[in-house]
Amino acid sequence: MQQFKVLKEYGYVPDTKEECEEFNTEEILMPVLSPTMSKTGGKIVKWYKKEQDKVEVGDIIAEIETDKAIMELESVDRGVLAKILVSEGVSGVPVNQPIAIMLEEEEDWNALDNYVSASVTNIKPEKEIETNLPTSSQCLTLRPRKEEDTNKVVVEDRIKISPLAKKIAQSEGVDITHLKGTGPHGRIVKADVLELLDDSTQIESRKKLSEDIIIEVSNMRRTIAERLVESKQNIPHFYLTVDCQVDNLISLKNKINSANENNKVTINDLIIKAAAFSIKKFPDINSSWIDNKIVRYSNIDISVAVALEDGLITPIVKDADKKGILSISREVKTLVNRAKSGKLRPEEFQGKGSLSPT
Repeated sequence: MQQFKVLKEYGYVPDTKEECEEFNTEEILMPVLSPTMSKTGGKIVKWYKKEQDKVEVGDIIAEIETDKAIMELESVDRGVLAKILVSEGVSGVPVNQPIAIMLEEEEDWNALDNYVSASVTNIKPEKEIETNLPTSSQCLTLRPRKEEDTNKVVVEDRIKISPLAKKIAQSEGVDITHLKGTGPHGRIVKADVLELLDDSTQIESRKKLSEDIIIEVSNMRRTIAERLVESKQNIPHFYLTVDCQVDNLISLKNKINSANENNKVTINDLIIKAAAFSIKKFPDINSSWIDNKIVRYSNIDISVAVALEDGLITPIVKDADKKGILSISREVKTLVNRAKSGKLRPEEFQGKGSLSPT
């Protein structure tokens, strides 16, 4: 653990030198869980431990959402979770940003009551934002009359208005300075106030209908959108459609499944194996254009597209050319289950697959 005195730069200043040297602490940092987290940051989905809870090595402390998945944060030390610096629901937390403080069990966690990390004060939680679009023309203002508005009282006293119209205007909170009277000598009458109220009702109705709700998307969906746009803009696209007779493929699938009741293979499993075999036969396929150079990959890794509730993720079957069909089938099932439960490890989806069957 690092010495407590380093916390000074994050906003906590110990009262004395003795206090500074007395405590041993460990800052829990936002981990790097995907290559793009340096741009998007991470989101604290849930804290499994609360302040004052004891923590053992291997305990799950929190769930963190990246642009790829929701992942568990394990403790690598034992102690007491003394201070949570970033609340649940906060997104955009930079990597290596302190998110919590741990003390050794014998230390007094109350010493951290005033600890505030200066580097996280500007991070805001995700929320729904409501915006009111302006109406095309709003010719009146409805608001309660304020007694302290003496200048307005003087103006209203000079306005010609019938007693009944004035009573209705006061009860409905109508600002009569915006009214133009249609009565004798420009006097405001009941019909003028009622017409204004009717216009106001229509304006408020239109205003409510025009209220849009902007919902912040998850890091995963944001990254999917960015990469699809980047792919379409930067990578030449061409499309080839071929009709294939797959009778023999289906026959092979049925034959394998009849001999293996506990591990049913799918057409997709067979396509993964066939794709890996083809890439090995034609290695130029297994390459990318990067920085004006062709990069030919040494490994044959096949990505598997998995649809999630809020996006898409592509875990990777690595070295697919070296694995049998049954092995590929088992691995795909494991990856799909882990992806849907948000338990994928970084090494299971980071990097680029040679090909992605869809």
